[in-house]
Amino acid sequence: FYFVLILHLFIWVVGGGGVCEGENLSGLSNNPDKAIFAVRENGTTCLMVEFAVKFLVPYDVLALNGIDLITEQASFTLPRGAEIEGKCGVTESEIHITWKNKAYTLRIYFSKEFRDKGIEVWKISKVQFVYDTSETSHFINAYNPGKHTASTHRLSALVTPAGRSFVCTAQQTLTLISSDHQKGITVSMYDIQIQPFDISSDFMFSEPYKCITDQRERLEETLPLVLGLILALIIVITLTVYHFHLKLTASQPQLPRDRSMYKNM
Repeated sequence: FYFVLILHLFIWVVGGGGVCEGENLSGLSNNPDKAIFAVRENGTTCLMVEFAVKFLVPYDVLALNGIDLITEQASFTLPRGAEIEGKCGVTESEIHITWKNKAYTLRIYFSKEFRDKGIEVWKISKVQFVYDTSETSHFINAYNPGKHTASTHRLSALVTPAGRSFVCTAQQTLTLISSDHQKGITVSMYDIQIQPFDISSDFMFSEPYKCITDQRERLEETLPLVLGLILALIIVITLTVYHFHLKLTASQPQLPRDRSMYKNM
């Protein structure tokens, strides 16, 4: 009995000291393309993702001659009704999103690290996608159908200061290499808000950190307005100076233009 108790305690400590469970909150979003998932540990949210995801997966089909292989593209999105699992830790965390009776599984791994000047950040360190080409709703007439795994290599994406959530409306695209003859799988995420660590309030993201792409787009939107205001200000200043110049000129005595009107010296 004591041996079993100690063994369970050891597993509890090594596993991070808590039990994680997944929550699907997609019904809270008005956007039909966006999913909201949370991982909770001991009744407290420890990881949250809110995004829309699109997959582009190449696969082989047999040509009409029955000999050659040609490549088709399966395009589909992450469904809102997916099942969620995950793990939370101090410096490592992950979320597993599964749908279609485990025909598809998207795994996203997060890690914390210190950068220059002791700044602590978190990032996506790995993305893995498992898909089954025998699932006929997306893979039609696939040649030699079966399960394949696609993964990133040395990934460092969505780098965000610790304690903040990453926010980005613009599309963020990742390329994964598949076990299916090294094919390139494209995973595109947009309308993103993600936080894998340091969530201070249950089901609530911390202070947002906007992606550079959004910052540039906002600058591109506001720059014409700023330039227009500057131009309008220059025009107003020019007209004002010209108006005062005319008033000053009008108040000064006019010198005669005819030299004969000058007095003899």
